Amino acid sequence: MQLFYLKNLKNKPRLQMLSVVLALAFPTMMEQLLQTAVQYIDTAMVGSLGTQATAAVGATTTVNWLIGSTVSALGVGFLAYISQASGAGEKENARKAVGQAVMIVLTVGIFFTILTVSLSNAVPVWMQVDENIQELSASYFRILYLPMLFRTANIVFGTILRAAGDTKTPMRVSAAMNLLNTALNFLLIYPTRQITIPIIPIIPESMQEISLTIVGAGLGIQGAATASAIAYTFGGIAMTVMLWRHPEISPRGQSIRPDLTVLKPCLQVAFPNMLQRFATSLGYVAFAAMINSLGETATAAHTIANTVESAFYIPGYGMQTAAATLSGNAWGARDQKQLQKLARTILPLEMILMIGSGGLLFLFAPELMRIFSEDTQVISLGTTVLRMVAISEPFYGVPIVIEGMMQGLGRTVAPFVYNVLGMWCIRIVGTFVCTQILDYGLISAWACMIAHNLLLFILFTGHYASGRWKPAEDPV
Repeated sequence: MQLFYLKNLKNKPRLQMLSVVLALAFPTMMEQLLQTAVQYIDTAMVGSLGTQATAAVGATTTVNWLIGSTVSALGVGFLAYISQASGAGEKENARKAVGQAVMIVLTVGIFFTILTVSLSNAVPVWMQVDENIQELSASYFRILYLPMLFRTANIVFGTILRAAGDTKTPMRVSAAMNLLNTALNFLLIYPTRQITIPIIPIIPESMQEISLTIVGAGLGIQGAATASAIAYTFGGIAMTVMLWRHPEISPRGQSIRPDLTVLKPCLQVAFPNMLQRFATSLGYVAFAAMINSLGETATAAHTIANTVESAFYIPGYGMQTAAATLSGNAWGARDQKQLQKLARTILPLEMILMIGSGGLLFLFAPELMRIFSEDTQVISLGTTVLRMVAISEPFYGVPIVIEGMMQGLGRTVAPFVYNVLGMWCIRIVGTFVCTQILDYGLISAWACMIAHNLLLFILFTGHYASGRWKPAEDPV
């Protein structure tokens, strides 16, 4: 799909490049919007169970990021290889890479299943979770990671489809998975209950109500974890089926034995990205552990604010997917002009979108916090940190897109250095000093997070301006 786009975009105005970017980015944005909507619903449903339930779920969120982002890094290696092979017209090499991806999914998925389930009781202790909710948090974490093989398939195979220019199929699978998750949440979290539905006839004075019995399992946060686990299982199976049926990059007939001629270039790209994601996600774990030590109110406010904020990053990550796919395709076709046109088109668009999303976050922060909590202290604290971070949204969007273009080109070393530097030297050290030594609280921690984002903006913008974001060697 994207190769067709590139051939037809040569010597055309940037307006047509803009339409291609949006065509690739929009399904990814919709996919992430649906995921965020379900995350909002999950958080609101769990939040109705009380602050302790919210804290128990949120206390291990950053460990989820750590594992999920490590798996996602493997997908980046295959994305770079497949998008460049597609751009060069080497379809057989692209299909060989998909066969190798199947082998990686099986190996990594089984490994992480064993690892996470066996460590489920220890994770809340490492995260400094309050002793009153450690058992609850461990139970939630354990259930969530039982289907890790299917989660791995969903992540890696979805990335491969996007690398081939198919962003609609992952969107459809994600939509079905999220609808299933929401329906199961409704049935598994709450007990059997009575609800009343008002009926308003022609004469308002005669208003009546109908009482309905809604069957529920009453499992609380374990119900939320079970709903997510079932949805992940469905998503992994569905994404595998869609990839298997794909007319151009199906792994059907491909060997799943290790093939170093394909694996080596994929892992050369994936390994620095994996180290980056592992190191930064480990930083998120340390960051969250310090916040958890501030008490239930700070943990709940931080968890909810993170959930709210995630919706406003959607334009950035949607554009990152388009940037990675199209830059890899352009480089595979050895088309420097298309690469430059892509950069000059997507960066201004990203700034405009992130300014808009940041403005909306600033304006509606209190209303968004009230969706998830009735605790006035949690709402007030969450509103403050959301309005702080809203101002930095445009600055965060630029490095996301530049990093996406570099991923498509297989340039993952510099992003690794920049992200690790910002996370550990600015966010973690700053948060430790502010919260553990000076006792400044959650607001100071989010100020350190904003400083981290601003540093990334400076480093990535400087790297882009220098021209070092483009590789000098021949593409894969």
